[in-house]
Amino acid sequence: MQDTSKQYDAVIDTCKSLFIKKMSDYGSAWRILRLPSLTDQIFIKAQRIRGLQQNEVQKVDEGQESEFIGIINYCIMALIQLDRGVVEQPDMSTEEATALYTEKAAITKQLMENKNHDYGEAWREMRVSSLTDLILQKLLRVKQIEDNKGKTLVSEGIDANYQDMINYSIFAMIHLNEK
Repeated sequence: MQDTSKQYDAVIDTCKSLFIKKMSDYGSAWRILRLPSLTDQIFIKAQRIRGLQQNEVQKVDEGQESEFIGIINYCIMALIQLDRGVVEQPDMSTEEATALYTEKAAITKQLMENKNHDYGEAWREMRVSSLTDLILQKLLRVKQIEDNKGKTLVSEGIDANYQDMINYSIFAMIHLNEK
């Protein structure tokens, strides 16, 4: 489990570094995005990954890894939006956004560690394509919950689904980096 923790942190460091650079370029323009818009951005990334996995020809020179980074970052943005709400104008400094990013990543890592303990690192035997399919399934669930105005009868909420997508994406990146 120690290797998993270090590998997890390395992926998050890569993702957070890109997030900070984009904050420098664009500011917190993402703060105006409503949750369905973030969900749709994640969906586009997951669909592209699935296409890369299925298609023999790739016409854009970006691989799966950059798309998984996008999923992770958009999911963390969504978790921040769930807590802070949507705004009409960018309102967050790079420092504040980075602190919130770090907080959401730490909470999500703790969830991973708890589940990883109970499941015995079963994800290590999974294929990247299966992790992609699970992300797409979670996205369809989130879209349904959004259509239901956030209400669920017996299911976990939107936040848990975003956290699972982060963890599945990190697992996929660990697999891709081990090959």
